[in-house]
Amino acid sequence: MVQHYQNQHYERLKKQCQRAGRLFEDPTFSATDRSLYFSHSPARAVQWKRPQELVQAPRLFDEDGISPHDLQQGSLGNCWFVAAASCLAGDPSVWKKVIPSPQEQDWPQAGGSTHAGIFRFRFWRFGRWIEIVIDDRLPTTEGELIFCRPGRRGGPFWCALLEKAYAKLNGSYEALDGGSTAEALIDFSGGISEPINLLEDNLASDEDKKKLLFKAVMKAHTRASLISTSIRPSTGQSLEEVLSSGLVIGHAYSVTGIQSIKLRSGLMSLFRTHKLRLIRLQNPWGSGEWTGAWSDNSEEWKKVGRREREKMGVTVNDDGEFWMSWDDFCSHFTDLIICRRVNTHFLSTHKTWSEVSVMSTWKQDPDPLKDRSGGCPNYKDTYLHNPQFVFDVTLNQECALISLEQEDRRTQRSIGGGENLPIGFFVFKVEINRIYRLHRQASGVSSSTYINSRSVFLRTELQKGRYIILPTTFSPGQTGSFLLRIYTDRAIRLRELTRDVPKPSCLSFCLGIPRTVTSITVHAASGLSQPGSNHDPSVYVTIHCEGEKVTSKTVKGRNPEFDLKGVFYRKNERRPLVVKVWLSRLMRDILLGSVSVPCPVGESNQSSVLKLQSKEGTSSGYVLIESSTSSDMTSL
Repeated sequence: MVQHYQNQHYERLKKQCQRAGRLFEDPTFSATDRSLYFSHSPARAVQWKRPQELVQAPRLFDEDGISPHDLQQGSLGNCWFVAAASCLAGDPSVWKKVIPSPQEQDWPQAGGSTHAGIFRFRFWRFGRWIEIVIDDRLPTTEGELIFCRPGRRGGPFWCALLEKAYAKLNGSYEALDGGSTAEALIDFSGGISEPINLLEDNLASDEDKKKLLFKAVMKAHTRASLISTSIRPSTGQSLEEVLSSGLVIGHAYSVTGIQSIKLRSGLMSLFRTHKLRLIRLQNPWGSGEWTGAWSDNSEEWKKVGRREREKMGVTVNDDGEFWMSWDDFCSHFTDLIICRRVNTHFLSTHKTWSEVSVMSTWKQDPDPLKDRSGGCPNYKDTYLHNPQFVFDVTLNQECALISLEQEDRRTQRSIGGGENLPIGFFVFKVEINRIYRLHRQASGVSSSTYINSRSVFLRTELQKGRYIILPTTFSPGQTGSFLLRIYTDRAIRLRELTRDVPKPSCLSFCLGIPRTVTSITVHAASGLSQPGSNHDPSVYVTIHCEGEKVTSKTVKGRNPEFDLKGVFYRKNERRPLVVKVWLSRLMRDILLGSVSVPCPVGESNQSSVLKLQSKEGTSSGYVLIESSTSSDMTSL
């Protein structure tokens, strides 16, 4: 479902202009200084001109589609956007979503329909595709485009028009001055951006890690992921500083190719070869390239045959695109962003994922039980006030991709805002039967970093069980909307926990109401044996309380670890909980032993090793149990 921005419908507006014999002029993003800047006036007089006033025969794209060479950054500090647009150009399945019906939008050929001066582009924002309509009036000075321009004289105009549509979505051209390539890549694809710190784990000096990352990046590139990279400034360096290697500090480069080639060398070159890993990058300036090994004019290319060079698309033009070795890349660049278009089509031959998503808000309320703006774990008294979402992992081990995205604030720059909130999230493993909000910090499994980015990402491995994820801002009291997306191998159900305690019903008068709450964990057992056999038994454990029961997974061994967590809202605190250990059998399971656990009120994190008793009254091993019980129903 596509949402029409500001209720402007492309087909309707185009037909109106064609019937009236006029060119479209967008009243919502007028050809004035207000669409350019919000903090100052232009330094020079600006004339808004249509492409047909700049070149004789303008076109939206070339006959063979669009290319990273079609665009060049203008005077705006938005290399992050231009680099993302360069990534976009690399795959038709991506850019044709952003530029719908490109042939129909292009300037008509001789004898074609009347040009109406209107274009449309689509961006993914906050869980939906938004269609932006613009006119084709572009800001110029002295007959030259001020901002993004074609990579060559008379080149296609898709990049300049795309930039204008993005500026309209964000409020002005100035709103694009400074930003994150990861954000633009998400907007172009609806994917999830995974940042990779190349400085971590001594990657440059660890050959095995470099090989693994190369394989991961190559796989991502072949699956139409959008990839960008940059160099973080170190002490004494400044942004946009050009290094002696030709690379630019703080500059966003797009990755346009990655390849492993065979090289022959030495007297035995006919028989001996070695593989060389190469990566190709595009500078959004349209010029300025790497000058080291495997650059355009380097001697290394003599080791590669002409046919292989042509196949790789090697050129010697100063067009901003260049090759470099993977080793040099890992030594010079510090940050890599992979925006994955996560495959959810189950008929695909590639790996598929199941997706769940939910939208919610951080909001303030004077009532602590209603407040949903508790801040990060640094604020222990309020942290668990945040929205809580629960899901179950049913596989023994599950890889989960988790993305948290906040509502874009760039449009607020003109009124003094526009700064992203520092956001992040934690994943907790909780009781297998928890259906009410968590009020005490549970076992932390994994967490994202906290950063003032529009989105944060985490890849994590989860064991079978129930989990709660808490998206938070860094500080309490900060408010805003957010989108949470989770991708897993097996479909999961993601739902928000809204109630704190069981709600009294009409039967409560007869059946009683819960008066205490108990959280209990059976960590492990020891000394178990299988009757009549010397083999390690396959066992599981159950916890029983007032007609409720929770069951662990089956584990093999005489000293199994269960990590079974349960939470029970009890009507009669005098009735103990019962823990039972079972031998798993094909026909009928056998009770190895059981033990009663009193769980008195006031007990907190009480650990006990209890002896199991069989039906015959003999000892059949031990269990390690931890429990907490409180009469305050919102304490656990």
